[in-house]
Amino acid sequence: MLKNIIKTAAFVALGLALSACGDDKNDQAKNTENSLPKITEVKLGVVGEHTEEWKLVAQKLEKEGIKLSIVKFADYTLPNRALNDGDIDLNAFQHKAFLEADCKANGYKMSYIADTIISPLGAYSNKIKSIDELKDGDTVALPNDPTNGGRALKLLEKAGVIKLDASKGYLPTVRDVTENSKNIKFYEVDAGNTPSLIPDVAISIINANYATDNGLTPDKDAIYQDTTGVIDAKNPYINIIAAKTENKDNPVFQKVVKAYQQKDVADKILELYNHSQIPVFKY
Repeated sequence: MLKNIIKTAAFVALGLALSACGDDKNDQAKNTENSLPKITEVKLGVVGEHTEEWKLVAQKLEKEGIKLSIVKFADYTLPNRALNDGDIDLNAFQHKAFLEADCKANGYKMSYIADTIISPLGAYSNKIKSIDELKDGDTVALPNDPTNGGRALKLLEKAGVIKLDASKGYLPTVRDVTENSKNIKFYEVDAGNTPSLIPDVAISIINANYATDNGLTPDKDAIYQDTTGVIDAKNPYINIIAAKTENKDNPVFQKVVKAYQQKDVADKILELYNHSQIPVFKY
């Protein structure tokens, strides 16, 4: 009887020991799993096909456990709607003036969290070599959204083609033209369609991203550009990274900004776009 009791006790002790060993292994596995870096995905909305600089940023963020996914949109009307609806986390396609106008028009609550570049708006033509060669009654194509359309009109004013009502600031419309000595006709279209109109109009005013997407080099092919000389930090046409206002201080988003605002990214932008897009951030 005593021997049987001793044997039983020994088996119980062995079972407990094995169970403890199993628990240790399970605990070790859980600890190892918990120690693995967790991947955080950030969806960034952009417009156009050229996103090589963001691929460089994504490589940096990957080392910090952040997956930067680039979501491409076809035109300017979509990325802010997607950000508002929660389909993306950030976007980087617009300037400050566009964000302000779009938020006002649609009730979006968004903020810019970082400056990126300033992208020239340019006048392109197959018919004339200088904007001074515009003739009486010529047609000019320009974007139909309020901010880029207003910017196009400001470009024409800067070039001496028209004069605008100064009280309209950076958001004039064709109704705010106060002087038009050459009787220029304005053909307003979606910004993405302005490159296709070059053969049909005297000049077409095109955003740099759409120009480069269509094989144009702004510095070489534009007959006139609106971004020359020293760039004022308050310039409303500086491009930005935007987030929902409620998320603007998200530490993960700040890591995205930090990875972007670096010298290697600035050099990449200048290389990719032949100095037609100018980084405005400090690094």
